[in-house]
Amino acid sequence: MAFVANMSPLSWFISLVDVAIVSYGVYRLFLLVRGTRAVQLIKGIVLLLLAVPVSNWLRLSATHMVLKDIQTMLIVALPIVFQPELRRALEQLGQGRFFSETLQGRFFSDTLLSHEEVDINRMIDEVARAADRLSRSRTGALIVLERQTGLGEYIATGTPIDAVVSSALLENIFVPNTPLHDGACIIRGDRVVAAAAFLPLTDSAQPGSELGSRHRAAIGISEQSDAISVAVSEETGWVSVAAEGRLYRRLEDRALREMLARYLKTRPHTPLRLWHRGTQS
Repeated sequence: MAFVANMSPLSWFISLVDVAIVSYGVYRLFLLVRGTRAVQLIKGIVLLLLAVPVSNWLRLSATHMVLKDIQTMLIVALPIVFQPELRRALEQLGQGRFFSETLQGRFFSDTLLSHEEVDINRMIDEVARAADRLSRSRTGALIVLERQTGLGEYIATGTPIDAVVSSALLENIFVPNTPLHDGACIIRGDRVVAAAAFLPLTDSAQPGSELGSRHRAAIGISEQSDAISVAVSEETGWVSVAAEGRLYRRLEDRALREMLARYLKTRPHTPLRLWHRGTQS
């Protein structure tokens, strides 16, 4: 207390500036990871860090030892786990945009909707109707429905749309030989937030598989997040859904609606048994 009382006005000012810089830096880092899958990773890390003192307090010696070892390994693993976010932060810092609010950042933050604010039934109806029409015309399409895991890093690779979901909009996005038809359309809540987005391709498909890049991307994003992907094949017109790293193929309109409803109206990672899985694409 004596040290604080003896601080000069200049020292007070420098301390306030120091705290303000650190606080704003933390705030910008929060904006950087908001809406990405890094949020879920951070939650897991926080739980792990809390489990270490709890296990010690409960005198769980073996559990505490294992958790301590995992905690040590995190020091090496964190740069690898958060490589996309760290790379994006360094890029923004080099471009002078880290300490400025970008238009894209505001756009994607403002369109982040809670699960309860969305009319799930209407959104499912529009997506299913669009998939049916695209299937009949054999127009290739890839529609990704965001759930709890943010897809901000993939949304940023596409063209911002920010429009209410409708079957007419989705059909027009995937008209062949137009600027937005190549890539994925991503839906957050009841809005189409981006089109022509790039997604990670799965490595799980065996060599020689007949799956094209569209279906591999549908599986890939479902492996990297809890998102649901609807893919329409331009060769056969068949509709497929990718969820939890699995591809359910050749779905009729009713089966598609039931699957989307069961996934989107339940909590993520709820065990789900589905009966309709085809063998061809």
